[in-house]
Amino acid sequence: MTFTVGSALEFVSVGLDHPGVTVLEGVDWVVGRGERWVVLGPNGSGKTTIFQLASGYLHPSRGAVSILGGRLGRVDVRALRRRIGIVSSSVTKKILPGVSAAEVVLSGRLGDLEPWWGSYDDADRQRAAGLLHDAGIAEVAERPFGALSEGERQRVLLARAVMSEPELLLLDEPAAGLDMGARERLVAFLSSVSAAASAATAVMVTHHVEEIPAGFTHALLLRSGTVVAKGCLDEVMTSDLISRTFDVEVTVSSQRGRWIANAQRP
Repeated sequence: MTFTVGSALEFVSVGLDHPGVTVLEGVDWVVGRGERWVVLGPNGSGKTTIFQLASGYLHPSRGAVSILGGRLGRVDVRALRRRIGIVSSSVTKKILPGVSAAEVVLSGRLGDLEPWWGSYDDADRQRAAGLLHDAGIAEVAERPFGALSEGERQRVLLARAVMSEPELLLLDEPAAGLDMGARERLVAFLSSVSAAASAATAVMVTHHVEEIPAGFTHALLLRSGTVVAKGCLDEVMTSDLISRTFDVEVTVSSQRGRWIANAQRP
């Protein structure tokens, strides 16, 4: 099977089954290097499965997945994951609550979960401090991760994911459960990360159009495990396509690089 030259992530006729249930079917999707995609869809649409495939934690039942040039099933996923930055609830659960915010970010340099697993120099520590500053939470550097607010934790995890300068950044509903203020601060940090000259290719899973950061370029819309639409944001983020994806009549608009969906009155 031949994959697209220059792709960072590619799904070819991908299907995935759980016992008695087809979760994904016929997914064709190419993420080019330097692109920043949002994967949108309602609960149960297959977004989490897409994320797990993209991070190498699941293998397809049918079709093929290529991540950073390596085909799943034929590549050492342990080595592959060192090139990927991940923000997800699964990472949050693995971090010891007593580790400081600065140490959590620092440990991302080598992809470790605990800072004493690796060796770090002053340049690494300065970079970790700088990322916390960029995230707007420099003051929490010495606080235990477990004592941070949910919004602060998410920004620490994003700084940790960026710390390793990954080739691919994967974000699984990073703003889930955050209040409006915390969500906006996280989205602002995501926008600044996306705007950096060295920005990684990124894929973010969400079911809220308001969470799409400025600077994201493409969208994949999912419903019931199949693709509704895919392509440039301006082409995909239409009232018709979003309404079809979520099975509710909405009007979609954008303002200063951010997207809004409002339910249409009967």
